Amino acid sequence: MTGAPPPLWTAEEAARATGGRCRGHWSASGVSIDSRTLVPGDLFVALQGFNSDGHAFVADALARGAAAALVAYAPVGGAADAPLLLVADTFAGLRALGAAARGRSRARIAGITGSVGKTGIKEALALVLHRQAETYASVGSFNNHWGVPLSLARLPRNAAFGVFEMGMNHAGEITSLTRLVRPHVAAITTVEPAHIEHFASVEEIADAKAEIFDGLEPGGTAVLNRDNIYCERLIGRARGAGAARIITFGRAGKADVRLIAAVGDEAGSQIEAEVLGERLSFRIGAPGQHWQTNALCVLACAAALSADVGAAAAALVDLRPPKGRGQRTTVRLAGGSFELIDDSYNASPASMRASFQVLGASRPGPGGRRIAAVGDMLELGPESPRLHAGLATALVENGIDLVFTAGPTSTHLHEALAAPMRGAHAENSEALAPVVAEQMRAGDVIAVKGSAGSRMRLVVEALLGLDQGRQSEQAGTAPGPGK
Repeated sequence: MTGAPPPLWTAEEAARATGGRCRGHWSASGVSIDSRTLVPGDLFVALQGFNSDGHAFVADALARGAAAALVAYAPVGGAADAPLLLVADTFAGLRALGAAARGRSRARIAGITGSVGKTGIKEALALVLHRQAETYASVGSFNNHWGVPLSLARLPRNAAFGVFEMGMNHAGEITSLTRLVRPHVAAITTVEPAHIEHFASVEEIADAKAEIFDGLEPGGTAVLNRDNIYCERLIGRARGAGAARIITFGRAGKADVRLIAAVGDEAGSQIEAEVLGERLSFRIGAPGQHWQTNALCVLACAAALSADVGAAAAALVDLRPPKGRGQRTTVRLAGGSFELIDDSYNASPASMRASFQVLGASRPGPGGRRIAAVGDMLELGPESPRLHAGLATALVENGIDLVFTAGPTSTHLHEALAAPMRGAHAENSEALAPVVAEQMRAGDVIAVKGSAGSRMRLVVEALLGLDQGRQSEQAGTAPGPGK
């Protein structure tokens, strides 16, 4: 029988890492910055932000079972013997914990960035690596200035692999993150005009993504999308930063990890690929041409990490789209059901086109329609009206029958559509949600997509609320009279 795993942090280690001063003797099994989701045994980090101060929640965190709290000052009214780690600045303390966790780790580390696909690829890579050895991956989209150090601070001592996502919407942001992560493998999924309002050109976006190579470990590998027009530019940046090896993936003949053939269906794709000279046949459990390309990136990263590529390919059969990124749900109605594709987490022109392709490949039931509910794509700058209107072409090409739109900029898409395709337009997702819900009928397939700020999740929730089976289950569990 094996013993309990070692603590993630002891008081002494955390104090040494941060230069702080401990009060009490404690050990932590995790790290949290949110008292509401804290797990007993976590070290609670009281971050100080513009709108809130985590110190106000220290007492709540300790009451919920936190092992200790990392603070800049002892909270007023707190217990005199409360376990604390006192530091000059809690954000700097969190970064220091992340740096120390990375420094003591023997894991092979992959860093993922790109305009689209980075969270999905991170999750897929973690899935296939976990089948081979202990693997840790950052949670959700924890890819910014606090999410990356928090994720690193949670890196288990004994992990064999680590997978970390890095995001940005301004130049210079990834450099700080990648120098903390220090990846052995740095992958750029693709470069597209996402966050273009903060850049003068897409070339500048490519250069900002290429900052990931600034933290690449000596002897490290760059993984790049051969099909992207900025591939050669990125290869130059990778070599300039000292990458010892470059692996490309894609459909192009020159790709090191190359798609030979793919047959897709509503549930996924059967793929033939050549991976560094080895021919592989495998199935992925997520539909769409973008997931076919994502799978190639995953295998390129697995190869660069010296993992078993054949086993990694076989594991992709269990891949499923993450929540908000293409997750499918059957919604039961009184006269049948419709299919909901929840792609509401975020959006860019490239990911919109990918979502429409998946919707177009879906098969409605008898009398059903292919429907898209589209919210604004944000941070596209002066080109935003043109890019929204341009989505009409992809909708037509994929045989979408009806399109609902929400948001001030999506009016340009609504107006670009032929009259028979226009569902309705609303000023925001809250107003659109009941309109879409009222129009749904058995046999329909609907995809919901928009930038996070457009809150298209409200439309998803309205559609899920139509589920007759779920309503019956809730009614069956409701307390009766006198209970």
